[in-house]
Amino acid sequence: MKEARIGIIGTGVMGADHAAILADGVANARLVAVQDFDLGRAENIAASLGVRAIANADALISDPDIDAVMVCSPDGTHAALALRAIAAGKPVLVEKPLAASLEDAEAIIRAEVAAGKRLVQVGFMRRFDAGYVEMKQALASGELGRPLFLHCVHRNAVGPDYLTSELVIANSAGHECDIARYLLGEEITSAIVASPPATRNAPNRQPQFILLQTASGVVVDIEVFTDAQYGYDVRAELVCEDGTVALDPSPATTLRAKGHDGFRTPADWRPRFRQAYRAQLEAWTAGILTRTPSGSSAWDGYMAMLVTKACLHAWKTGNRAAVELPEKPSLYR
Repeated sequence: MKEARIGIIGTGVMGADHAAILADGVANARLVAVQDFDLGRAENIAASLGVRAIANADALISDPDIDAVMVCSPDGTHAALALRAIAAGKPVLVEKPLAASLEDAEAIIRAEVAAGKRLVQVGFMRRFDAGYVEMKQALASGELGRPLFLHCVHRNAVGPDYLTSELVIANSAGHECDIARYLLGEEITSAIVASPPATRNAPNRQPQFILLQTASGVVVDIEVFTDAQYGYDVRAELVCEDGTVALDPSPATTLRAKGHDGFRTPADWRPRFRQAYRAQLEAWTAGILTRTPSGSSAWDGYMAMLVTKACLHAWKTGNRAAVELPEKPSLYR
């Protein structure tokens, strides 16, 4: 196989963006088909990119001219589609979350273990962001000494109407839960959550402040504020015994106008992580060709869900909650 022929299920915001990146050119990959429950939407994207529109997801997964599948459909469909791809023996990149329930995530783990090979990657694209990669490399170098604190900020301009206080934890904070495990290279063992009052701009949901602790004692704090108004803003600083390393939020240009000196804040996550999404696709397709998977595994997706489960329990009870730590199958070690 000289290139991986990709089919995308779901052509909403994320599916359309992935399709555009693939059509623009990704090493080792070629977009060949898209599918959506709204066939008209899929047909429009297919026509604009010169690929096929397929009527249903099962037909796309079983198509002999498609080597790998991306699942960008609504969260509740992720598990069933991932299981079908595993059954077909095809690599599948599933947008986060891995599944809508822990039971469904566990079914994916069992199916992949039974298949005897890693076929699932979860779309935690921050692992491919240059800033986070450099943070991990700085820690691994030993120059900074032992990690003590990881400070994280996750802000959106305006959250969607369906977003609740619970989903701020269960969905929005999922990226931070994964990136903390990635940067620190260990499991999170406990969670505490504190909630300030809801804001006047979003009276039906609260911002959340999450405090996690890892197996070695590193403290991770996460501010999740989905209605910050000014734009999309992600920050991280790793504080160690002998120094710190932090993300640089500044883009390549500075704007000076009308009494302001600074840079524009992106409206959402896509401009901020544009290069990370491309790097993720390049690594995924290279792994398909070399049979060496990279990125977040199904196990990583499952562990992120277990961390958010503990956070939800802590939020509801007001107490520290332990994170379940099941035995990791040898496939993921």
